[in-house]
Amino acid sequence: MTYVVTESCIKCKYTDCVEVCPVDCFREGPNMLVIDPDECIDCTLCVAECPVDAIFAEDELPPEQRHFTALNADLAKAWPSIVEQKEAPADADEWAKVKDKEQLLEREA
Repeated sequence: MTYVVTESCIKCKYTDCVEVCPVDCFREGPNMLVIDPDECIDCTLCVAECPVDAIFAEDELPPEQRHFTALNADLAKAWPSIVEQKEAPADADEWAKVKDKEQLLEREA
């Protein structure tokens, strides 16, 4: 099993989760993070750190977010590793509670 970053991260991209990851499994895209499933060790440390509740265990994903498992795996191959916390985008708090943001996902790193 792996952990999966879901739609809530889009345009928020808080990086609190990165600081606690013992294996550096996070990858950074233009406006969200993903988890590399080949690197994740299922430690759960990142879940509590995410201020927008964007990280779920693969088997606990809400039905409408299940496709993010494949999305994380695909994007993790293309996006670079992130190992240190960065400042969130200036408008991250405004996007934190917005739903249905998947169309805003920027895929090019």
